[in-house]
Amino acid sequence: MDLWSWISDLPTSDQWSPTDPTSELTFPLTTPTPKNDHSLEFKARRKFSSNSDLLAITFYVSYQEKPLWVSDTCQLHTHNTTNTFLPLVLQLLQETISRSPTAHDSISATCPRSNLQKLKPDPVSWILDTHSSESFSTFFNLVFLARLFWLCACDAPSEVGALYFKSILAPNLGGFSGDHSPVLRAFFVSAGVDVELAIMRTFGYMLTKWLMLREVGVGLQMLTPSCNLGRWFSYAAETHGLWVLKGYAPVMATTRCHAHTVVGGNGSPVFEAKESVLKYALAHQQVEAVIQFEYSVEVKEGFILVNARVDNIRIHVAKLGFGKGNEGNGYMHERHFPSRVRVWVGPEVGASYVTGLTLGRSTDNVEKETETQKTLKGSFGNTKVPKMKTMTRTTTRTKARAWRWDQDSEGNMAIFDSTLCDNTTGVEIATWQPSCGDDVVGGGGRGNRDEVAQGFQKRYTGVNRSFTKSGNWVLGEGLEGVKWRLNKEMEGSVLKWRIGGQIWLSYFPNEVKSSYFETRCVEWCDEVDLPLILGAY
Repeated sequence: MDLWSWISDLPTSDQWSPTDPTSELTFPLTTPTPKNDHSLEFKARRKFSSNSDLLAITFYVSYQEKPLWVSDTCQLHTHNTTNTFLPLVLQLLQETISRSPTAHDSISATCPRSNLQKLKPDPVSWILDTHSSESFSTFFNLVFLARLFWLCACDAPSEVGALYFKSILAPNLGGFSGDHSPVLRAFFVSAGVDVELAIMRTFGYMLTKWLMLREVGVGLQMLTPSCNLGRWFSYAAETHGLWVLKGYAPVMATTRCHAHTVVGGNGSPVFEAKESVLKYALAHQQVEAVIQFEYSVEVKEGFILVNARVDNIRIHVAKLGFGKGNEGNGYMHERHFPSRVRVWVGPEVGASYVTGLTLGRSTDNVEKETETQKTLKGSFGNTKVPKMKTMTRTTTRTKARAWRWDQDSEGNMAIFDSTLCDNTTGVEIATWQPSCGDDVVGGGGRGNRDEVAQGFQKRYTGVNRSFTKSGNWVLGEGLEGVKWRLNKEMEGSVLKWRIGGQIWLSYFPNEVKSSYFETRCVEWCDEVDLPLILGAY
C-alpha cells in the first residue's frame, strides 16, 4: 500500500477532470471479492478557488459510497508541494493519539491528555523536509493504519472491521518491524516520549486484536504475519553520554517458552470460562523496555579506552485499556512479570580494532550460613557442682537476593544478566515448570514446585516484594562497568556499537486461583554511534 505517493501526486495529477471544478479521485484500500463486492476506498475531492493557483483538497474514507471519515481541508498551491499535506498528517496523528489506550495504574490513565491532542507541527514538518517521499511513505502508512483501526474496528459496521483486519492490516504488518521504520524512530526522538508511548500503545493494541482474531478463527487462521512478531519494534540512540535502547512488544506477540494448562481426554487444552477471561486479560499487555548504558572515552598514550556501565534498566508491563471499569474483576488485574533480563553491548561484528575487553565483576562465591556453638564446663576440688561454665557462638550469614546479577562476555561483547530466583527453593523463575498434572497453585504435598508458585503470590505487596507496586521492575544501582581498549588509529572515527536486550516474562496466578502459567521471551538488538572525535565526549 503506497498511499503517500498517490497523495503526493494529487496536485499535479492529470487524472482530475478538466471540466468539473469539483471532482474526485479514488485509491482502493481493499479489492472486491465474490462474497463482498464492496471495497473500502480512500478518496480525494478537489475544489478550485477564485485564485486559479489555489487548490483545496478534502479526503474521505468511504464504504458502499458512504463516508466513514472526512479530513480537514488542505489548502495548497498547485506549483508548490513542499509540506503540502502537513495538515493531513497532523490530523491523523492527533486523532490516533487522542484514542490511544492507556496503561492502568499509570499517570496517563488519570491525567487529561489535551496537551497530547495538540501535537506540535515542527517534528512532523522536519520529518517531511529531511526524508525522501519513499522513506516517509512507510511512516505515513503506519499512522494511517492506526487511525483506520479506530475507525474500522470501533466506529464502523462489523463487515468493515473484518475487511480491515484481513485485507489491510495483515498485508502491512511488516511495517511495524524496527528494521522498516527509520522515519518512525526519528519522529519519536523529535516528538518526545509522551507521543511515543501513545502511538506505540495503539500499535500494540492493534496487533493484539489481530492476533486474538487469528487465534480464535474468523477466517484469519491461514494468514501468516509478514514480520517476526517475536522481535518487534525497537530503536537505539546515542545522546549525552548515554546509549539508549527502547523496545516494545505486545505480550501476545512474544515467543512462548513454557506453558501449562489442564489437558482433556483428547489431548487438547481445556479452558474453563474463568480461564478464558484470564487469557483475555493477559493478552492485553505490552512490555515496554528502556535500557541505558553510560559510556565515556579516554585517549591514552598508546590506545583509546572505552568505558561503559549499566545506568538504568526499566521494564514496564503495561495493561492496555480505556479506564477502570473492571475493578471488581480480579482476573483483569493479573499480569506478567519480568523473570530474567539479559542485556549486552559491544563493538560491531568483525571489529578488529578492539584489542581487549575487561569485565568489572567476578562470579560470586556465595558463603552459606553456618552456626557453631561450643560449651565448656569445669570444676575445682571434689565437689560435683560445676564452678565454671562458658559458651561461645559464631554465625556467618549471607544476604538473600531475589535477583542474581552476573557479567559475562561473548567475544568482545559484554553481557549483563539478571535472573529472578525464589529465595526459598533457589529455583530460577524463567526456567521453572510444574511437574505433570500439578496445579500451579493448590494444596500441599507438591514439593518445591508448588512452593515456587505460592511464593510469588501477592508479589506486588509487602516489604520484600521484587517489583514496584504497579508490577514493573527498575534497576538503577551503580553497577560495575566494563572496558575496551581500542587501537589509537581509530581516533577521529565514529564507530557503530551494538546494543541489545532479551526479556523473559513469566505469569503465575497472583490473586486468583488458576492452573495456568507461562513464560515468554522477546529480544531486541540495534546499533548506536560511538564517536571517537576530540570534543565529542
